[in-house]
Amino acid sequence: MFQLSSKLNCNILKFKKMSSLPIRSRESDHLLTAENAALIVIDYQPPQVNSIASMDRQLLINNIVGTINAAKLYGMPIVLSTVNVKTGLNQETIPQVKKHLDGILSIDRTSINSWEDKEFVEAVKATGRKKLIMAALWTEACLAFPVLDALQEGYEVYMVVDAVGGTSKEAHDAALRRLEQAGAHPISTVQFFCELQRDWSRADTAEGFIKLFIETGGTAGIQFGYDTADSEK
Repeated sequence: MFQLSSKLNCNILKFKKMSSLPIRSRESDHLLTAENAALIVIDYQPPQVNSIASMDRQLLINNIVGTINAAKLYGMPIVLSTVNVKTGLNQETIPQVKKHLDGILSIDRTSINSWEDKEFVEAVKATGRKKLIMAALWTEACLAFPVLDALQEGYEVYMVVDAVGGTSKEAHDAALRRLEQAGAHPISTVQFFCELQRDWSRADTAEGFIKLFIETGGTAGIQFGYDTADSEK
């Protein structure tokens, strides 16, 4: 079990004594919060993951797992969808990702565009959120199409660009440009973590916030891991 050292816990308590402004309304904040946004995870299945050529696949897996765990830490609703599992043409969400989605119903469909599946759209609308954080494979299809449709229906859409991938870097980049031009917003996993935490004095999630970085990896994770280990000596 991950635990902060007593030294880091003391530092967090010091942050609580500093003069932050009152927390803004989490429902109406223009920035992302767990109360105004939902996470949408689409098609992290074996054929899709194995055909990614726009980034390192292990890094992709690390980043989508980090994104999911951030949503869980802060209590954000998650909608999960797969394609062609019931038809027998595809397999379920890969185990490395699925184990972090325990208890979340997977909405299976046959449509490449999840926004053309009735159950999926109903699940998104049932969250009651108008800001959607979307992650899907591939960028050029299963991310692009529902993002474009959601924008048309008045949603704000945010794409976790380092947790999605395409069949080539060119395909991935072209899709992101198209989506940005249509009005979608690119974010990264680290930005997502920080936008949800917002203040080190929020001690109830500060430990989990650091854990997100360490478990996801990357340069910030390496540094936080070093700092935690160093403070325990």
